Amino acid sequence: MAGLYLEEFVVGHVFHHTLRKTVTESDNMLFSVMTLNPQPLHIDFDFAAKTEWGKPLVNSLFTLGLMIGISVNDITVGTTVANLGMRETVFPHPVFHGDTIRVETTVVSVRDSKSKPDRGIVEFEHRAYNQNDVLVAKCTRQAMMLRKAA
Repeated sequence: MAGLYLEEFVVGHVFHHTLRKTVTESDNMLFSVMTLNPQPLHIDFDFAAKTEWGKPLVNSLFTLGLMIGISVNDITVGTTVANLGMRETVFPHPVFHGDTIRVETTVVSVRDSKSKPDRGIVEFEHRAYNQNDVLVAKCTRQAMMLRKAA
């Protein structure tokens, strides 16, 4: 497994994920349509042109999913039991078609499960930046992670 086990996470460690993604118009349109989100700010170029942004914004839930998705290969692929929740999710700057997103993840806390000895809970802070190093998304996520087999 490429993902890390509970014992391998160190509080304060920062992962600088190497995967990056340039967000396309197709990504934004497909995600918005697939999730039945008719917000014209995402899918109507004429409407968006008349807003303060002058062009469509990328759906923030796509940005959230991309941010967490970019982290998976380095830290949780195959070793996550479940996502337990996300909090303090913010989008301080919009993402536009053509922006390239990179992600950093900090391990905030690690603790044993109180009821299941084969796992524990890791809290991560994920941060996404565009190609100009502007913070575009941030969230704190809790994940239930497997321990190494005894």
